[in-house]
Amino acid sequence: MAKGYHYRAAELHDLAAHAHRTAATHHDKEDHMTGHEFSKQAMEHSAKAHEASQAAAQKSAELAKQAGKKS
Repeated sequence: MAKGYHYRAAELHDLAAHAHRTAATHHDKEDHMTGHEFSKQAMEHSAKAHEASQAAAQKSAELAKQAGKKS
């Protein structure tokens, strides 16, 4: 079950990375307004990815603790 949380966090990290690459491309083309918009989007995705990573780690720890109690 914890795998799903980790996969979701990875998806959000991929979205953030894509937005960062897109922003860099627009900045390279001197399209700074669009680059700025993608940079903002990348930051939002990064924040969500961080939250999802923390939730996945917490869920994994909870599952490990439960598994330890059953042994």
